[in-house]
Amino acid sequence: MEDGYRDKTAFIRGAKDLAKEVKRQAGKKVGRGFDKMSDEYSKRSYTRFEEDDDDDYPVQGQDGGFYRSDSRANDDEGAHSDSTEGHDEDDEIYEGEYQGIPRADSGKVDGQLGIGSGAQFRDFGEQAGERRKDREELAQQYETILQECGHGRFQWTLYFVLGLVLMADGVEIFVVGFVLPSAEKDMCLSEPNKGMLGLIVYLGMMVGAFFWGGLADRIGRRQTLLISLSINSVFAFFSSFVQGYSTFLFCRLLSGVGIGGSIPIVFSYYSEFLAQEKRGEHLSWLCMFWMIGGIYAAAMAWAIIPHYGWSFQMGSAYQFHSWRVFVLVCAFPSVFAIGALTTMPESPRFFLENGKHDEAWMILKQVHDTNMRAKGYPERVFSVTTIKTVKPLDELVEMGGEAVVWHKRWRMKLLSLFHQVWNNFLACFSPEYRRTTIMMMAVWFSMSFSYYGLTVWFPDMIKYLQKQEYASRTKVFVNQKVEHITFNFTLENQVHRNVEYFNDKFMNMKMKSMLFEDSVFEECYFEDITSSNTFFKNCTFISTLFYNTDLFEFRFINSRLINSTFLHNKEGCMLDFSDENNAYMIYFVSFLGTLAVLPGNIVSALLMDKIGRLRMLAGSSMISCISCFFLSFGSSESAMIALLCLFGGISIASWSALDVLTVELYPSDKRTTAFGFLNALCKLAAVLGISIFTSFVGISKAVPILFASGALAAGSSLALKLPETRGQVLQ
Repeated sequence: MEDGYRDKTAFIRGAKDLAKEVKRQAGKKVGRGFDKMSDEYSKRSYTRFEEDDDDDYPVQGQDGGFYRSDSRANDDEGAHSDSTEGHDEDDEIYEGEYQGIPRADSGKVDGQLGIGSGAQFRDFGEQAGERRKDREELAQQYETILQECGHGRFQWTLYFVLGLVLMADGVEIFVVGFVLPSAEKDMCLSEPNKGMLGLIVYLGMMVGAFFWGGLADRIGRRQTLLISLSINSVFAFFSSFVQGYSTFLFCRLLSGVGIGGSIPIVFSYYSEFLAQEKRGEHLSWLCMFWMIGGIYAAAMAWAIIPHYGWSFQMGSAYQFHSWRVFVLVCAFPSVFAIGALTTMPESPRFFLENGKHDEAWMILKQVHDTNMRAKGYPERVFSVTTIKTVKPLDELVEMGGEAVVWHKRWRMKLLSLFHQVWNNFLACFSPEYRRTTIMMMAVWFSMSFSYYGLTVWFPDMIKYLQKQEYASRTKVFVNQKVEHITFNFTLENQVHRNVEYFNDKFMNMKMKSMLFEDSVFEECYFEDITSSNTFFKNCTFISTLFYNTDLFEFRFINSRLINSTFLHNKEGCMLDFSDENNAYMIYFVSFLGTLAVLPGNIVSALLMDKIGRLRMLAGSSMISCISCFFLSFGSSESAMIALLCLFGGISIASWSALDVLTVELYPSDKRTTAFGFLNALCKLAAVLGISIFTSFVGISKAVPILFASGALAAGSSLALKLPETRGQVLQ
């Protein structure tokens, strides 16, 4: 009896050891996805050994081994004999081989698990060291694979797809600036509200760049870009229809948040499909689409906004003017980019950084086959069999299984994702990257402060110069008496001081930039009046009728109305009709300034890999500083436009070099996080630059120019202290 008990105890102990060994071997062979299956198998084995009758226990044979004495053992053996006949356990068919995917080596898969008996107690520093070594090996191997894939149809297709995304970003920058003169009248905006509308897009893009950049390193470049573009498209569409100022502001804010992730993700995404000798040049070519976005916005504004007849209204509550048509048209690039991006794959480098060997291999094979077919070599075979992957350090979060409510599971997942993104951001300030990050922050801030500050200040300065020139042509009428006259023509740019009007009619006419001061209107009649920048100051109205006019209370400054009546006054704020020539001039200046970027973009693309990133960045910044300084000597409007075009054409080389440098200075798992943070800092600098520079309009022209020149000089000197990345393998 005791011998039987000991035999049974020994057998159970041996069975448990056997189950553990099976679990370990299964983990080594098929990866993390089979761990759960092996756990369930072990649990079933323990249960069977504990609950079966004595007749079902194995007995010890003469050779010291164990075997099943019941019929189920024979059935199990027969059930598995067909599937295992002809090969042993080590030759088990790999699931991916059915799709032609090579098997990853077992040592690598074991490292990917991170939950084996040895990995549970491994020191974190040791794991980080192994990841660093794996990443270095992957970088070298990945560069070799890209060389084999070649540069061809696939990269050019992706180039145009991502170009649409950058085009949408360029359009977003210009939209509010072009619609602001019309929107401020349509929505009755005060000066503070007008300023907030101009800055809200930059604030949204600042938040979006940081958020989407960090998320792209965790869930993938393509997926994050699709989500961000969808948010931009939806709220850009809504912003063209909403009527209230607060709702329009909210929609433009969220639209900016959506498009904010475009630049950090696009450059990182595209760089991971480019071999080293092509990277600098083709990333610089990609910058051209930002310019195309600006040209598109200027051309659409030029063609649509001045046509005030392109509008309709439903009563006084809902109005849809031409500037809203322009906002709607500007959402098209983002919509088209979403459709095109759905046809492109995820970055294979992202998959390899997260241990997804099979997915990365299939995408690289797709790149290779697409390029080879386009070059006329369809018979060439993708020779890569295995690719190094990096051991992931994902935190194991216990979700509690099905017993936990779904929203709690999602909350735990989101919290885990937030911590991973935040830790990845903090890693950009680790000792290894701290100096690089701080230097890049200074360069990004100085360049953005000067560039955005000048480009927004300059149109305001042009408007101010035009206003001064317009005011110099003002006609003044003093001490006159006008009786029994019908005015049915446009009155523009005049001052009527101490004028007496008796029994006069103002009918079906426009008043633009008119000032009536210390004048008397007696028994006069105003009908169908549309006014712009027109005011009555210290005037007296006696027995006067206003019918269907837009002469509101705020247009009468310290004036008296005696026995006067307003009938069917136009409700709401009306669009000021403006001089179409002035509107065309503003759009034309923006169009020229954006088009001037083209020569600088071509030069930077051709020379980026020849002279290096640092020389391009520092040299372009210094020349931009000099051209910016000469803006202070521009005495005429045409001279300042020419100098601004020169500044834009030179400074684009700095931006191209800075984008390439940012991509190459950070490893793949931190690339979009670092780029997103630096781009968010760029938008913050833009807000500060715009706020400071525009405050000097009409006060001083020299101060903004000196600020911009000083910032560019500081940025160029700091850029020389950054490491050169030309010829470097993408980490």
